[in-house]
Amino acid sequence: MSTIRLTELNALPRPGFVRVVGPVFEHSPWIAEATWPKRPFSDVKILHAELCETVRTAGDEKQLALIGAHPDLVGRLALAGQLTQESNQEQASAGLDRLTPREIDLFQKQNAAYHEKFGFPFIICARLNKKEAIIAGFEHRLKNSREQEVKSALEEVFKIADLRLRDLITD
Repeated sequence: MSTIRLTELNALPRPGFVRVVGPVFEHSPWIAEATWPKRPFSDVKILHAELCETVRTAGDEKQLALIGAHPDLVGRLALAGQLTQESNQEQASAGLDRLTPREIDLFQKQNAAYHEKFGFPFIICARLNKKEAIIAGFEHRLKNSREQEVKSALEEVFKIADLRLRDLITD
């Protein structure tokens, strides 16, 4: 992944900005598109805050679409090698690419239970967790209400986006 200086990012026209920042939120370039007019950003932290504010004010339908754009952990796409480069690296950093068949089965059962209860994929910032913490996260968060889980999922999406931005942008 190549990096870009914040001053260069701020100078990009809308299509360039969306091309660069769009992948920060999984399959959701609309967030970068809607945030572009708020340029210039004085630092990465402020850019992240503005992107997150775009999501927070987007309404339930767009928020749920953003959550639904994320792949299952150790799901069908991961097992078929069809994740985005970012998601693949993030899942690997948590050790999810080195699971036993029994662990894969456990993840798939947890994914199914989570989908059945909430209607969207379980999201956790894999780069900040290891497989044991992720499995514990399933157990804990399956006890939440749907409203709590939407909030939790969005907070995890924001953590993922923060790390992706920090990888992408230099000051």
